[in-house]
Amino acid sequence: MPTDARPEDLMQYEAMAQDALRGVVKAAVKRAAGPGGLPGAHHLYVTFKTHAPGVSLPPALLAKYPDEMTIVLQHQYRDLAPGETFFSVTLKFGGQPMRLSVPYTAVSRFFDPSVNFVLQFHPPEAEITAMPEPPEQPEHPQTAPPSEGSADAPKVVSLDQFRKK
Repeated sequence: MPTDARPEDLMQYEAMAQDALRGVVKAAVKRAAGPGGLPGAHHLYVTFKTHAPGVSLPPALLAKYPDEMTIVLQHQYRDLAPGETFFSVTLKFGGQPMRLSVPYTAVSRFFDPSVNFVLQFHPPEAEITAMPEPPEQPEHPQTAPPSEGSADAPKVVSLDQFRKK
């Protein structure tokens, strides 16, 4: 019997930490929706699971992004409405305005390239077993974040460094 077995986390600290970090996403979206929009050079890349519960997308977008989608909140977004559990926004795709609603729990990655700030989220346990491994997709057709090996690479906040081994 191994002596270094990790005790069961009945408090579910990982889930609590993920929820707290999603609060950062919610606060950033609220600031973006405020008077004057995003300050300075800030812009937000929000990647989310398109089939997560509560996500609302037009069928054409769902067909184009069957697993995951990244949106950019920078200059051309309208009607950004942050709620307690989700946000809604109108963006143009192919010149056509489309309304999206995204629960914060569906967000898998949050990135502000102006300050190299990244948050990466683990899907809930139910999604881990239900979802197949997604194919590699580019972050955004016009600008992609620096590669992980470069000096300009963003710092990913990971909770693994705080866990006992």
